[in-house]
Amino acid sequence: MSDKQGIDFSTVLASSVHDMKNSVAMLLVNVEGILDKYQPKGKEESQHFKSLHYEASRINGELIQLLTLYRMDEHLLPVQVDEYYLVDMLEEQIARNQLLLDTSDVTLELDLDTGFAWYFDVDLLAGVVHNILLNCIRYTKSKVRISAKELDGYLAISIADDGNGYPEKMLEQPDLMASEAQLSAGQTHLGLFFAEQIASLHKQGERQGRIELKNNGILGGGELTIYLP
Repeated sequence: MSDKQGIDFSTVLASSVHDMKNSVAMLLVNVEGILDKYQPKGKEESQHFKSLHYEASRINGELIQLLTLYRMDEHLLPVQVDEYYLVDMLEEQIARNQLLLDTSDVTLELDLDTGFAWYFDVDLLAGVVHNILLNCIRYTKSKVRISAKELDGYLAISIADDGNGYPEKMLEQPDLMASEAQLSAGQTHLGLFFAEQIASLHKQGERQGRIELKNNGILGGGELTIYLP
């Protein structure tokens, strides 16, 4: 009788997550194709399509975050920092969510100097911006604003909305809310944890990236800012 081979469950799980991510991405493409061809009739049908598109985008984003965090934990995630124009990365994320913006009747304002460039890992930062933007579209009342500028030697990307803002507990203990302990305790703040981890991968000397949350932002609701050195 031969010994049973041990199973590396984390590798099996990562492989499954990768397959699920691809399937959900195909679902998203099909939903967008249907919406392109057949415009929703009436408010109720529009709401159904909006929910379907939002949930598929959210699941796809969370699967990508899980895979990225797994690669970070296994020291398999390359961080490729280079100089990029902010407007290119931000407009790409807006275009990625344009259908959801349109079906949600949410207006978006982009405020930055189009010639503004900075050093960052474009794929990792784009994933963070996409996730924050997706949540803002879901919870805002009618407006979202994205801005980018240099502040005290850091790149500061702020995403604000006119919704009800972040829960007080999240504002009082942002580091704790975005901690492994909270995830282990079943608290689902994966997006916040992911944003904090990706920001912290950006370093220059003793300075390190971070995120900050506040309410009563420039549009009156919540505002999340990513700082990168």
